[in-house]
Amino acid sequence: MAIPVIDFSKLNGEDRAKTMAQIANACQESGFFQLVNHGIPVELLERVKKVSSEFYKGEREENFNKSKEVDLLDESSEKLENVDWEDVITILDDNEWPSKTPSFQETMKEYRFELKKFAEKVMQVMDENLGLPKGYIRKALNDGDGDNAFFGTKVSHYPPCPHPERVKGLRAHTDAGGVILLFQDDKVGGLQVLKDGEWIDVQPLPNTIVINTGDQIEVLSNGRYKSAWHRVLSPVHGIRRSIASFYNPSLKATIAPAPQLVEKTNQQVEQTYPKFVFGDYMSVYVQQKFLPKEPRFQAVKAV
Repeated sequence: MAIPVIDFSKLNGEDRAKTMAQIANACQESGFFQLVNHGIPVELLERVKKVSSEFYKGEREENFNKSKEVDLLDESSEKLENVDWEDVITILDDNEWPSKTPSFQETMKEYRFELKKFAEKVMQVMDENLGLPKGYIRKALNDGDGDNAFFGTKVSHYPPCPHPERVKGLRAHTDAGGVILLFQDDKVGGLQVLKDGEWIDVQPLPNTIVINTGDQIEVLSNGRYKSAWHRVLSPVHGIRRSIASFYNPSLKATIAPAPQLVEKTNQQVEQTYPKFVFGDYMSVYVQQKFLPKEPRFQAVKAV
């Protein structure tokens, strides 16, 4: 079984209906799919790979080799249940940027600009597939017509691990937010998705963007689209690069199932999820990220 690979450019041609159906099915069945021909310049993606690798080698690798993760793995023969074998930073446009890697700031700002536009195109496809007004999901995540959503980018590297059977690169979880866009390594695998009780590899492919839906898309769609459990295995050989961008709600945004998916002509569909403020949900999520997600929806404070 493989994660669907979908040609995004075919939305503009005679295969539009088929492509829309492929995306809808992927959102419903696995919550993960890969997009090719997405319109993000390959030249930009190549620069992102280059500066990310240079950044890790020049500014992060030495410190990771002295990190608590390395020490814990050296000191114990037990499985490390509460540790991730991951070097990670989160970047925003206004954060303090790495200073020793030429072009890192310039390249990543350009990449984030393109990814944010692309995320909004993907959300418009979801709107249409769900029968929602154009821009509905974007507006929900932005808490209105403004530009209030959180758009963060997590740059991660997973170094070779001497005991990959004892520690995960990243423990199994669902993502808290909205739409996640991942530019993963095209040589070193390790990302897996849980489907029907089985862990499925998200196959490394050059210059694709992996899309997955977070918990808030599950709520907005009233459960039609599910956030997927996923994890990263620790690599044995090579350094895995992973650049995940998160289009998440504003902390003040009120999230609830779209009325169009609860109210149907002459019938009422059960509203499966509560109405809540995203900041309240995050307070629960940070404590329960690696635990079953259903109790999070029930524990969050209702508006």
